[in-house]
Amino acid sequence: MSAFVNGPVTVVVPATSANLGPGFDCLGLALDLHDRLTAEVVPDGLEIEVVGEGERNLPRDERHLVVRSMRAAFKVLGVEPPGLRLQFENAIPQSRGLGSSSAAIVGGLALARALVLDGERFDDDSLLFLANKLEGHPDNVAPAVIGGFVIAGQNADEVWALSAPIAESIAAVAFVPPTGVSTEAARGLLPDEISHHDAAANTGRAAVLVAALAGAPDQLLRGTEDFLHQGFRASAMPASYALVQSLRAEGLAAFISGAGPTVLVLGTAADLDGVTARCPEQWAAHALAVDHAGVRVVAS
Repeated sequence: MSAFVNGPVTVVVPATSANLGPGFDCLGLALDLHDRLTAEVVPDGLEIEVVGEGERNLPRDERHLVVRSMRAAFKVLGVEPPGLRLQFENAIPQSRGLGSSSAAIVGGLALARALVLDGERFDDDSLLFLANKLEGHPDNVAPAVIGGFVIAGQNADEVWALSAPIAESIAAVAFVPPTGVSTEAARGLLPDEISHHDAAANTGRAAVLVAALAGAPDQLLRGTEDFLHQGFRASAMPASYALVQSLRAEGLAAFISGAGPTVLVLGTAADLDGVTARCPEQWAAHALAVDHAGVRVVAS
């Protein structure tokens, strides 16, 4: 008897923004911009079609991050399909700080689970643990798994993710530059130590941000102020950092999304009215809602 479902399965997985200013490696938000991944078990071989973001440079073999993630999930489930036919429709910009790698990992794990007849035994907690093991940081993978605003962390072999309240009025605008920055390069600019004063200030702003997103949007500007990482990374993304400073000077809650170079602005609809007009030349502006569902199976 086959271990796999008949016909194709499809999952959608959201973009994510990590850090949100002061929440370095612990706060993340799922956004209403999605990659759509479809897979079908076939008698043999590996067929990959990529359309949209990354279609010119993503590999079409076992090196593809979705495929590697699927293989990891199949190993946990104790099965291996004879062949796979895959189609990826990507809307999340690559290497821009919107969680494209996390989406590939979480999407791949969920896609593999959906292909297996008893895949439910690989539950969301197990999926999150494996996604974090593959990605290295939970602040992107956790909101991709469960959606919404998430407080996440890890300690040794433990990973946790807590859904935090977020007001329905909260939305975002993402300003995406034409070229990316690698997460490794951005992390390489961070110092090994910071002052106690900056650590305390950053902790306070992160606490304010949690309250602001829950229902005090007038505190978003204060709550997104960062003392920990953005300034150190400015040399790798000077145009992004300058845009953040300019928008914040106007009272807008702007920050570098993840490792950058995308700039994200949070606020209510009234706060964000007309903000997309601030998009620099050759950049792309996306007005985005919050994705509250996370990765999910949809009709193929």
